[in-house]
Amino acid sequence: MEKRLRFSQRHPFLFGVILIIMAVALVTGAMALFRSAESGAFAGERLGELRVDGVIMDSADMVEFARKLREDDTVKGVLLRVNSPGGAVAPSQELYQAVRSLAEVKPVVASFSTVAASGGYYASAPATKIYANPGSLTASIGVKVEFVTLRDALEKLGITPEVLTTGRFKASGTPLKELDPAQRQQLQSVIDDLHDQFVEDVARARGMKREQVASIADGRAVTGRQAMAYGLVDALGSRENAIRELKRLAGLEGPVPLESGPKVEEPLLKELLGVNLSFDSLLSGWKISY
Repeated sequence: MEKRLRFSQRHPFLFGVILIIMAVALVTGAMALFRSAESGAFAGERLGELRVDGVIMDSADMVEFARKLREDDTVKGVLLRVNSPGGAVAPSQELYQAVRSLAEVKPVVASFSTVAASGGYYASAPATKIYANPGSLTASIGVKVEFVTLRDALEKLGITPEVLTTGRFKASGTPLKELDPAQRQQLQSVIDDLHDQFVEDVARARGMKREQVASIADGRAVTGRQAMAYGLVDALGSRENAIRELKRLAGLEGPVPLESGPKVEEPLLKELLGVNLSFDSLLSGWKISY
């Protein structure tokens, strides 16, 4: 009796193709399952942590992470952990908007670390509740513009700088020329308007009268304890206290997973030196910041 060959023996090429297709389908399914689990599709209730660390120069990653936390229904509340002295105006305003949108759909409790000043405080203002350590440095509500003038130094070296522009205000703040009275007044009007925006946004977010905020919006930094007396924070306490309050607001009990982000990869040299190696601000002439 002739022995019957297996399918794999009779059609080795076709059998190999089928194995490859099955393997690809298995890997694809596993990856899809992993992505679903990572995105929270199969996760239980949890908390998110949006971290604002260091000088705020670009808010894109933080704003995107805030959006993900806002749209993830498994995230029941968000801890806003801030350790920032402030930074550029527009990114600080973008963070303010992101936190406000987040707080409209789920509780957000801010927790101040060493410092949450200027733009760092600006971004925190719309939180549902703000916790600061008694010794945290915060507030510093104000705007500053920084630039250097090199004209006199260059002329001592026998170098005469010239600047051609299409308008009298285009060269305002160039290091090659001192400000004239009109330029100084125009630049002051810019930072005055940015200051008004800061004060108005804080007053709106904190439910305070504009005059209350304006009375302390002279750039002063204050401690967490002083900030509470001024109405800029709601309670004194640590990160642990803030998480406990967040769980209460979110209706959660017991151990709860915490997803923290955004993940930031710092350049090696910056990590080693612990400084912001940005030369563009030195070469651009001037910068405005919170």
